[in-house]
Amino acid sequence: MPLLSDSGRRKRARGAVAAGHATPLAGAPGAMIQFTLAGETVAALAGGGLFIESARTLVVSDLHLEKGSSFALAGQLIPPYDTRATLKRVAAMVDQLKPDTIVSLGDSFHDRGGPFRMAGEDRASLRALTERADWVWIEGNHDPDIPAALGGRAVETLALGPLLLRHEPTEGPARGEIAGHLHPCARVAARGARCARAASPPTASVS
Repeated sequence: MPLLSDSGRRKRARGAVAAGHATPLAGAPGAMIQFTLAGETVAALAGGGLFIESARTLVVSDLHLEKGSSFALAGQLIPPYDTRATLKRVAAMVDQLKPDTIVSLGDSFHDRGGPFRMAGEDRASLRALTERADWVWIEGNHDPDIPAALGGRAVETLALGPLLLRHEPTEGPARGEIAGHLHPCARVAARGARCARAASPPTASVS
């Protein structure tokens, strides 16, 4: 979103969007920023998603499921709870928004082996999510092949009216494009130390 791994990659400027005031959107969980994109009302959610009101579509991005287990294979041990925590955040947004469609904008898994390393409980949670709506996997550079057993359908891009959803953003102006891949973050440096955290609210790149 990305529901995002806390990567330090800086978001590239993607053009202006018409920012609106943060008035509640029906069914939107928690804090949000509502704005207009290519004539469509969308909301960036504090939970890390983007909600497209007219299409009743929840968009998440760059979940990087099983990132912890991928790092562990390389000898870098971090707490192995990232997949479960991420799935709970997605489920919370689905519970409150009740979308007709859920789109994961690519890099849903940290690598191609991620789906096969999932704990049984996490796999069941993901399968339950993919059965709650029309789940669409956008193919990413980390995970071009999503196993069919997880449910949902895989596409390279998805058009929703004037909006085009894809993983990697187009170079240059691209009206109505919603893309993942970039990881917005904030960095603070003080007294010789640096701290980086995902931007709030973390969302897909829009133009």
